[in-house]
Amino acid sequence: MVIAVIYTGMAFPPVVIGLFVYLLLSRSGPLGSLNLPFVPSLFSPAAMITAQVIIAFPLVAGFSMTAVTSVDQALRLQVRSLGASPWQTTWAVLDEARIGVVASVVAGFGGIISEVGAVMLVGGNIEGRTRVLTTAIVLETSKGNFDLAIALGIILIGLAFFTNFMVVRLQGRTLDE
Repeated sequence: MVIAVIYTGMAFPPVVIGLFVYLLLSRSGPLGSLNLPFVPSLFSPAAMITAQVIIAFPLVAGFSMTAVTSVDQALRLQVRSLGASPWQTTWAVLDEARIGVVASVVAGFGGIISEVGAVMLVGGNIEGRTRVLTTAIVLETSKGNFDLAIALGIILIGLAFFTNFMVVRLQGRTLDE
């Protein structure tokens, strides 16, 4: 059941997640009406981060789960037979699955860096407060400022490339591998 929920979450439209978070955090929503200090308010960076975490979690969890379950069962048995604790066995399996786990984090990052609908719903696209590159691109395009929208798009692509390049460098991978 948990796996089915995670896989379903991987296909959820981000704007639906944004609507869900909006309804949860609105003043008449179940969390917004409680006025708890740790619950983010709408149109804040914290609300945007909440929506993005909900969007990214199923991607990271689903792909990581696949990477970990694809590790050969013999490795687990061998590590345990050498006297490893359950914690050490877990680390050995994660180390073996690290490329898949890192790929899952990259997929989650890609899902949130390209997100528009959810962050616009819960963040409001407020200049100087909750406007992010993706929502600024949408706004500038709707105003007909294509030059600025293209420039912002190039910056966004550059940030995505730089981040992924650094992840590959940290993995120590080369084109030969």
